[in-house]
Amino acid sequence: MSKQIWKGSALLAPVPPVLVSCGQGESANLITVAWAGIVCTRPPRLSISVRPCRHSYPLLCEQGEFVVNLPTEKLLRAVDWCGVKSGKDVDKFAAMGLTASPASTVACPILEESPVNLECKIFERIPLGSHDLFLADITAIQVDESLLDSNGKLCLEKANLLAYAHGGYFSLGEQLGTFGYSVRKKKKPARRKRS
Repeated sequence: MSKQIWKGSALLAPVPPVLVSCGQGESANLITVAWAGIVCTRPPRLSISVRPCRHSYPLLCEQGEFVVNLPTEKLLRAVDWCGVKSGKDVDKFAAMGLTASPASTVACPILEESPVNLECKIFERIPLGSHDLFLADITAIQVDESLLDSNGKLCLEKANLLAYAHGGYFSLGEQLGTFGYSVRKKKKPARRKRS
């Protein structure tokens, strides 16, 4: 394999493009964030990175909460559009025909059309340069019941979630394995009883 050496850049890919809802009432807004991720399991915490010049930035700082709405293939146009239009000029929910519904633990709305909504309360903001990192506790999750199997297990592969890589949007493809599959012992076939 022949490789070139480039200077450092933000080239981690793929990343989840998420629709973050913030604000409330008439100031409720959606912002597309591609830099989001889980940072801790116990307690459940995540991060989003937002430029201070974005319309949603003061809403996040003042309210101290937001919702990460996982988008599906059906929401692709809204994901892109909400990333290039400003909430100071347009009501993104209305313009995209999207529904702002009540959250259970935060005052900002969830995106009803998203099958999974992670309600978050900010506990720290860290200025990093072009973006500020918002660290938040995940206080509640709303999950569309159509993603649950008969035992109540979440089947997220049914959601047709999006991925973003180097300027392009992708739908998640076929499952190639599950966590720990490489070290799992194969089950031995059951022995037949002699008669």
